[in-house]
Amino acid sequence: MNISGELVDNCIMIKKARDIGRLYDKSHMGTFHKSGSLQLNLLEGLFLLDEEKMVLFQNKKQVNLSQLLKLAIQQIPDFETKYLVFKDLRKRGHAITLINEDAHVSFREWKTGDTTGPTGSIATFSERDILDIDETKQYIQKFTKKNNALWYALVDEEGDITYYDVSGIALKGDIMEQRYPKGRCILLKNRLIVFDKTLSDLLLQKEFFGKPFGELLQLSFVEALYLLEKDVLEVQTADGTYLSKKKCLDLMQKHQPDIKQRLLVFQDLKQRGLLVKTGFKFGAHFRAYTKQPDKTHAEYLIHVVEKGFTSIWAEISRAVRLAHSVNKEFVFACIDGTTVNYIKLGRLRP
Repeated sequence: MNISGELVDNCIMIKKARDIGRLYDKSHMGTFHKSGSLQLNLLEGLFLLDEEKMVLFQNKKQVNLSQLLKLAIQQIPDFETKYLVFKDLRKRGHAITLINEDAHVSFREWKTGDTTGPTGSIATFSERDILDIDETKQYIQKFTKKNNALWYALVDEEGDITYYDVSGIALKGDIMEQRYPKGRCILLKNRLIVFDKTLSDLLLQKEFFGKPFGELLQLSFVEALYLLEKDVLEVQTADGTYLSKKKCLDLMQKHQPDIKQRLLVFQDLKQRGLLVKTGFKFGAHFRAYTKQPDKTHAEYLIHVVEKGFTSIWAEISRAVRLAHSVNKEFVFACIDGTTVNYIKLGRLRP
């Protein structure tokens, strides 16, 4: 037998005790009204009508799906995005409830049969919305306390939904920083060459710095700057002129304008015990290993962004899918001043 509801002031009132039990106790739908009735929001009501589980009346006249749909469209911002996510997760057995009709963080999920607390929050986006990294950091801080999850639900123009698990991540590896003898290298246009073979071998073997260049070693800009700060390298031009760190940085910035930001993240990752290499072939700034490369593949693809960063969702979808296709996790390294925080986005199947 269908549930009976009454449409009152843009809400749906459920009065029969049997119906209240089915909705609140079993499905965690609705909130109790001071009258003792169960009050459903328009999304919940529309879902029940859509699934043919409720008969709805207003002033003793039956309200059909089209009539309620028109009302919901008028009353709920970004209605179609929120409803498609609500319907999809409910049909998958997730007891989600609307918490904010206006904000992106629209739903919370409750444990089945447990009304004491939520297990997570869901933010809904259209593919034409923008990812705002500062907003994402705020959501993580606000909604992932006490081990609660934060999901992003992305609805494309055909109504298909992609889900992401969004969280802060404390990256940590077990690679100890080593000491090296001091050596000389020459700055070329796009790389540096270490001319000391002993140093070249040590850098490559112990911390996977650089790549063989004949019997010598070629270093990326960020690797060389890191080793220059550690007083491992002296940098020269091809004509033998020694370069200060500042001069090196100035010359490198002409070819790689974001070198300062990359260096800050590179230093932070090294302090966390990770091996760090370029992620160019994977469309990211870095790939990072928690163990020596002969023991594991790179676990993370790291993309460096600064405070205020925004992106279209198509770019994010491409980056996360590529990371998953090569068995890696996609991580934003978010720079705020001299602080670096890490945010992981991973695809999930609810």
